[in-house]
This record gives sequence, structure tokens and C-alpha cells, in this order.
Amino acid sequence: MIDLSTDEWRTALRLVRTALDDGTDAARAAAFDFLRTAESKRLIGLAHLLQPGTTPRAIQAALVPLERVDKRAKVTDAEMGIRTTDNKSRPAHPPAGDRLVVVADNIRSAFNAGGIFRTADFFGVERLMLCGYTPGPDNPQVKKTALGADETVSWEHAGDIRDIIDRLHAEGHVVYALETADGAADISTVTPTFPCALLLGNERFGLDPDVVAAADAVLEIPSHGMKNSLNVVSAFAVAAAFFRRVML
Repeated sequence: MIDLSTDEWRTALRLVRTALDDGTDAARAAAFDFLRTAESKRLIGLAHLLQPGTTPRAIQAALVPLERVDKRAKVTDAEMGIRTTDNKSRPAHPPAGDRLVVVADNIRSAFNAGGIFRTADFFGVERLMLCGYTPGPDNPQVKKTALGADETVSWEHAGDIRDIIDRLHAEGHVVYALETADGAADISTVTPTFPCALLLGNERFGLDPDVVAAADAVLEIPSHGMKNSLNVVSAFAVAAAFFRRVML
């Protein structure tokens, strides 16, 4: 990958521009010598265009890719209005009655588990409960993929999901299962009742039928293509966005 801000690229651009504008053999030779000894292989590849006896057209051909790189380097994220830094402080959670708990059951992939942490942080989930063999941040791949969200989202290893559903019901949560199942409601048409919990299942097998049956409602994301379902992290992000729209 090109470092668009390196002194080497800037120097190459200056010398090739001078070679074209000045038109002297000395200016062309200076640009040629610099390019053929450059560290960047792409710059070395332009050197032949400035060999002795080269034409202004060839020098122009060397200048074009350098100017393209220069132009790209000058367009920064800030100038495009793109924010690339995280919040300095943790946003406040919604009131207790408007909070969402997420239960991840038997998530096989550590990368998916880390993605769930990051998504939970992004949408302000109150708590993440890891059931079955879902890996936690003690797994290096989970921690790497979470990008620090394991430090901002409250979480626990929670054991068997059936016991957790009972516990959540006892705490007053409405429990929603996110699953492609007969009779499931289109998530875009549902206004969730808070406090609530969202159940996420295994990437391949989903939630066990008895777990789905224990939920208060089953929600699905309708497919508009050939595939029946989304990756669990993608599905969670879609669902969390719908839940978030009615959270205070």
C-alpha cells in the first residue's frame, strides 16, 4: 500500500514536474536518477519514462500517476466530513425501563463473538450474556475483533440459555428470539416492550426449538433475495437498529 504522505513521493512529484516544465536534460536526469534509486517499486517503475532522450509526452506519462497520488493524499477524512475517532466518554445508557439485554447462545466463531461485542457497544446494549460455548474476551480473537468493546459492554458467562430465559423473565424482561421460524413477526413491524432481551443463536443451527418456544415473541428479518438468513453479527446489527429506534 502506498503511503501518500511520504517525502519520497512528494520529492518525485516535484522533480518530474520540474523536468516537464524546465525541459532541460539536467532536470530530466535529476528526476530519472531519483526514481531509479527510490525505495518504492512503483516509483522505480516510472524511471524508464525519464531515460535520456525521452520525450515530453513520456515525462507527462510519469507525472500523471504522481499527481493522482498527490491529489488523493490531499483529500483527508476530515475534509470529507468523516469521523474516525471514538467517543471520548461512554454515552449514558437509556433509563432502566428502556434497556436491551442480548443473549448469545452457542456462537461458534470467535470473530462473530467479537463482532457481537462491538455491535452491542455501538447500539448501547445494557448487557451481553454469553451462553453455551460462546467464547468471551479471554479468547484473543474475540478481544481483537471487539476492538475494545469488551471493556465498554457489561457481560457475563451465563451458562445454559434456558436458565437465563427464566432469570430474565423473573427480572421483568420481555424475551424476543431472533430466528427464521414459522410464525415469526417481521421485525420492522414490531414495537418492542422494554426492558427486553434479544436471543441470538448458533451461526448454522440457530436457536433450539425449545428455546424459541420459551421466548415471548419470535422476530425475523425478511429476506429479499435467495439466501434465507444473514450472518449472526449482521442480523444482530439490523435488529439492534430497529430496537434502538424506540429506546429513549
